[in-house]
Amino acid sequence: MPTNYYFLRQLAPALTRQLTGYRVVACFSQERDELVIGLTNGTAEFWLKLTLAAAGTLLALPESFQRTRQNSVDLLPGLLGQSVAAVSAWPHDRVLQLDFDGGARLVLKLYGTRPNAIFHPADPAAPTELFHPRYLADADLKPAALAALAPAAAPVAAPDPAKAYPALGDLGRAYLRTLGYDPAPLETKRALVAQVVHELEQPAAFYIVRLDNRTRLSLLPVGEVEAELPADDPIGALRRFVPRLLGRQAYETELRQVRQLLEKRADTAATAAQHARQRLHALENTSGYRQTADLIMAHLSQIPAGASEVEVEDFYQPGQRRLLKLKPTETPQRTAQNLYRKAKNQQRETRELAERADRREGEAFEALERLEELAALPVGELRALRQWRKQHGLDAAAAAKAAAAELPFKTFEDSGFTILVGRNAQNNDLLTQRYAHKDDLWLHAKDVTGSHVVIRQRPGQPVPAPVLERAAQLAAWYSKRQNDSLCPVTYTPKKYVRKPRGAKPGQVAIEREKVLLVVPANPFERA
Repeated sequence: MPTNYYFLRQLAPALTRQLTGYRVVACFSQERDELVIGLTNGTAEFWLKLTLAAAGTLLALPESFQRTRQNSVDLLPGLLGQSVAAVSAWPHDRVLQLDFDGGARLVLKLYGTRPNAIFHPADPAAPTELFHPRYLADADLKPAALAALAPAAAPVAAPDPAKAYPALGDLGRAYLRTLGYDPAPLETKRALVAQVVHELEQPAAFYIVRLDNRTRLSLLPVGEVEAELPADDPIGALRRFVPRLLGRQAYETELRQVRQLLEKRADTAATAAQHARQRLHALENTSGYRQTADLIMAHLSQIPAGASEVEVEDFYQPGQRRLLKLKPTETPQRTAQNLYRKAKNQQRETRELAERADRREGEAFEALERLEELAALPVGELRALRQWRKQHGLDAAAAAKAAAAELPFKTFEDSGFTILVGRNAQNNDLLTQRYAHKDDLWLHAKDVTGSHVVIRQRPGQPVPAPVLERAAQLAAWYSKRQNDSLCPVTYTPKKYVRKPRGAKPGQVAIEREKVLLVVPANPFERA
């Protein structure tokens, strides 16, 4: 309600008493849609700080203001040096006008949308200065005709007499409802409106209230009254209200951010746990590589040379027969050997899936617990919220670190360097095209399919040779050369890796590469 007519009606005379004889010495902006006006009488200073944004306006009267040296621009140059003669509020409007000695005036249009500040020089031939130049029509803004604003102009038989007083706003209407306005007969409604208008014109006090989850400055005791302030000091009321409003807005913004972060964390963790459980169930309830290899070895005598498939009795499912796919170009023993190797990897995957599901379910449960704790924090206490947020690692820096830890790749740490390994062709593209920085070191087993490997750069620190070698071993291990005795690995800065147009997932073109010969291994698993 600080920009409501009835409050401006109280504020204007107080500003006249305070500012008569004060001279404008500063008019500038440091933020978008902000206008700061500094005045002085030679011994004291007075500040007006206005937010003139389409999303909402705010008039503040800070007791002091420190202008920054950067990101500050002077505005409305004609206003400088003007001496205040009087301050007035336009009738039944959200406009405050400062009149200056000599005839110049500053009009503060405090509308909810399209707000503006308009300076009219004393010389009618001089151009009008606008804070928002895009609103050119504001140069001709004038008070509405008084006759059109008179309540008597409303129809006598109007079913809602409050409509004759649009400046009542939502607070005035809310107060009317507490007096039984809606079901009352027409004559009672008129009497109630007259009573409320009288209270607005001669308020008993100013109130900082909480209504519909919003902190408001009111001339009426409506909603939850948080503070009652003297009616003879609208300047002091505004100075009490604005810091509380801004603190409450900051609190609500941070509260919403933390709640959204925890809800997203709980949902993401629960979804990841569900996927891990589903994959684990599929692995545990289908015929694995080891069973297939066992069947091949148990029926070697029945498998003809060069066969592409063979049907054998499945002793894992008595009474059932199973069709085994074979490679005609390799012996059944070689096929079984490869399947046993895959079974070992599958066993490792099963273990990792179970651990991942448990970990992610724990993370989801922890996030839900934090949401319950958040709801129990003292309402409106920004300091308490920030302390709790920092205590549980939910501040901006910790959130960024947690997001980095949730990368969708195999991750290894070596001597302070992070090594990322792609999981499949699509994941390789994601790693190389989206997550890798141009100066990261990129590795890949030469001339065969395999995982993309990235060593993340550390500013000013070249990758040590042992770290490079172990990353190359990973690139060889997660490739078709895993079983070779030695594997050549290509490496180059990521900026020399590009994705040709039309290339298949995982395919890239490499320039300025070097080659390192290593033994395929996962040195981190062995350790």
